Amino acid sequence: MGKAMSETGEAVLEPDRQDTVERILEAGERLFRHYGYSKTTVADIARDLGMSPANIYRFFASKVEIHQAICGRMLAAVLEALSGIARLPLPAEERLRRCIAEQHRVTVETMLDQEKVHEMVIVAIERDWHVIERHIDQVHAVYAEIIRQGIVAGEFADRDVDVAAKCFGAGTAMLCHPQMVAQCARKANRATPEELIEFALRALR
Repeated sequence: MGKAMSETGEAVLEPDRQDTVERILEAGERLFRHYGYSKTTVADIARDLGMSPANIYRFFASKVEIHQAICGRMLAAVLEALSGIARLPLPAEERLRRCIAEQHRVTVETMLDQEKVHEMVIVAIERDWHVIERHIDQVHAVYAEIIRQGIVAGEFADRDVDVAAKCFGAGTAMLCHPQMVAQCARKANRATPEELIEFALRALR
């Protein structure tokens, strides 16, 4: 059996199976980074691990599924960082400022500076996978909680926090969306990250 049940009744991977899944994802990410997503095949990943392609397919139905899982891990790391910022004992405004700054930093340093990683992210965005949509919803939930706390503290005007979070996310999307960041980086007549963040924050006050 490949799965066990957690205390909450959710299916979880058994240790040996989880270890194999992690090895496949690490090999896949390494090869995607080196050769690019389009040039890497399941056979390449299997060869790197000393496995047969059939063995890979026991855990992932396709290269697309491996890619989705890798992108999910990358986005989970971003969400973890934002959740950590949200817990800091700082004013809500400063926490939102740091959240956007962190996402912009990750986008520039990881997704743009490394061309092959950028390709992975663009493929995910263009196919509009559920993993991207789920990540956006989770980020908005972090914003909403910070905004709620800011309203309670008197930093922000009283408003629907869910709508405010979505609007704040939309207003700062060009700092976090890889394609938009790449396009704006080449333009001299665009607002700076700091100007965009301050403009979005003023809308909450």
